[in-house]
Amino acid sequence: MQRRNMMIGALVVFGAVAWYAFRPERLFIDQTVDEPLAAEVSASDATTPMAAPMTLASGSFHGNAHETQGTATIYDVGGKKVLRLTGFSTSNGPDVHVYLVAAPDVTDDGTVRKAGYIDLGPMKGNRGDQNYDVPADIDLAKYRTATIWCARFSVNFGSAPLTAS
Repeated sequence: MQRRNMMIGALVVFGAVAWYAFRPERLFIDQTVDEPLAAEVSASDATTPMAAPMTLASGSFHGNAHETQGTATIYDVGGKKVLRLTGFSTSNGPDVHVYLVAAPDVTDDGTVRKAGYIDLGPMKGNRGDQNYDVPADIDLAKYRTATIWCARFSVNFGSAPLTAS
């Protein structure tokens, strides 16, 4: 009886760890974000006029491990760099981040680790329009690809090679 209880306890712990690692419910749940560009917010506030955002670089997503679509654009918004994903769609998953990668394009997982990257933060949603602050000192001639990266499993969901404007 004691052995049976220990086995049941071990299975419960294993099941909880497996659920946390894989988060299978995310395969069926989409998280949609509809975030305006910072300049759009400021334009609605008549007391703070801002210059129109200037496009610094842009590109279209292609899928790698998961089908990924949309456009990645880096804007200068009042002296601040912002990566904006528009018409964006990919799979949901655990611990997914948005990276800028020091490579002209990323079609595999190894390139991200070898080339180097800047983590812009966790993905806000797997669908919709969203913004990520880009550090001011980033050299856009070096970091030329936006990548959606699953940090838990080291998998590249999709990438957008960026072309300077």
